[in-house]
Amino acid sequence: MKMKLMITTILTCLLLWSLMLLSFSNIFKHQLLGATTVNVSSKVSVKPRDKLLGGLLTADFDEDSCLSRYQSSLYRKPSPYNTSQYLVSKLRNYEMLHKRCGPGTDAYKIATKKLGHDHNMNVGDKSVGECKYIVWVAVYGLGNRILTLASVFLYALLTDRIILVDQRKDISDLFCEPFPGTSWLLPLDFPLMGKIDSFDREYSRCHGTMLKNHTINSTTIPSHLYLHLLHDYRDQDQRFFCQKDHSLVDKVPWLVVKSNLYFIPSLWLNPSFQPELIKLFPQKDTVFYHLARYLFHPTNQVWGMVTRSYNAYLSRADEILGIQVRVFSRQTKYFQHVMNQIVACTQREKLLPETAAQEESQVTNTTKPPKLKAVLVTSLNPGYSNNLKNMYWERPTSTGEIVKVYQPSGERFQQTDKKLHDQKALAEMYLLSLTDKLVTSAWSTFGYVAQGLGGLKPWILYTPKKFKTPDPPCGRGVSMEPCFLTPPAHGCGAKKGINTAKIVPFVRYCEDLRHYGLKLVGDTKDEL
Repeated sequence: MKMKLMITTILTCLLLWSLMLLSFSNIFKHQLLGATTVNVSSKVSVKPRDKLLGGLLTADFDEDSCLSRYQSSLYRKPSPYNTSQYLVSKLRNYEMLHKRCGPGTDAYKIATKKLGHDHNMNVGDKSVGECKYIVWVAVYGLGNRILTLASVFLYALLTDRIILVDQRKDISDLFCEPFPGTSWLLPLDFPLMGKIDSFDREYSRCHGTMLKNHTINSTTIPSHLYLHLLHDYRDQDQRFFCQKDHSLVDKVPWLVVKSNLYFIPSLWLNPSFQPELIKLFPQKDTVFYHLARYLFHPTNQVWGMVTRSYNAYLSRADEILGIQVRVFSRQTKYFQHVMNQIVACTQREKLLPETAAQEESQVTNTTKPPKLKAVLVTSLNPGYSNNLKNMYWERPTSTGEIVKVYQPSGERFQQTDKKLHDQKALAEMYLLSLTDKLVTSAWSTFGYVAQGLGGLKPWILYTPKKFKTPDPPCGRGVSMEPCFLTPPAHGCGAKKGINTAKIVPFVRYCEDLRHYGLKLVGDTKDEL
């Protein structure tokens, strides 16, 4: 009897132990998959969690398939920028449209049926189908691609087009699918796939070329148009942004676009789009901020890089400063004048403390630990972070703060289209967006993405001239919006050099490209 009772007891214990192991295994699996917020500092993790970002995101995705989509809210402070309900409604309607017209649907098959043939169609041709499309072709570096992808998506949203993205590069290794129940990847058997790489300004179906040759009209339209929106576009290509010319473009079922520009400010200058844009974005300098948080969710592999770096090096800091260094030079070596500029900017703007003289005695407060400031540096050259690290290691700070410097990678030179390089670059953009304050380099699309994604108004390191540190070394951005680096030289029917700020007060010249580039700002009547 005693033996039977003992066996029963042992079996019961083994059963309970197995259940406990299974439970621990599931917990460990979840943590391993997500590299989740176990180590995130209390200042972040205790805040109320809004994983749908005010309704910006839909709840229709499986969370484990893309951990960043719903976990990003754990790493950010509550957003001060509200998502308009009109934008939420517009996005839900777009998701249904994409599901109805996306790859694999009958509508897509109908739309591509005549696309491989170089012919024109008459207006009202029933064979065209109900859906219209815009194809984004990946060109230039990752920062450019993200900015143009956001621009093309907003255009698609305004014109009820389906956006399809070129998947031959590494887009699916970087970002999760943004639309539920469908795909935004352009199928590899797309009829024009063998041609789109060769599309340029001289292509016979280029919008600008057709305008130049007077081969496009309002009654007979091509089955597709190529939009050349790169930095070398001509006046005719730039007419894409004009209200008068857009009515014709809108009739074309397929648009193919190549761009390396954040052209959203020019959409705001189109009177036909402006009323809709104002309803979508009442806070006019939040366009990229909202679009990026909706579209760009790093894949699990990239998200693991982000969370591991954040938890290991940044999460325990009282304040995080991001410094993004981009030197536009064929030489990737370390430049002392750039280092001097970084120090001058961060100390002048009170972003980093000055160092004390070695002989100064430091009063140690044993009752209260010193404030910890983490500095995240991103640069192709590790020399700048190493010098900052040595500076704060060799001497104490005048404020008693502890400064810890961290640089995730130092690739030495840009390697666009190499999978791991681009994944590291995306992870660093995202990490910069998680900082409390941000310093960026002028003209850098890498910095533009980071500031826009994080909703941060950066301090901008002005471009050095003749290898000398600028004076002043930097200035505060008036907006978190990216800069449209090469806007149209002529307005739609206007004279060259027109001051667009006098037309709409919320489109201004960029701080880093004064009197040339354009950017969106909040409603203000301040003079330039």
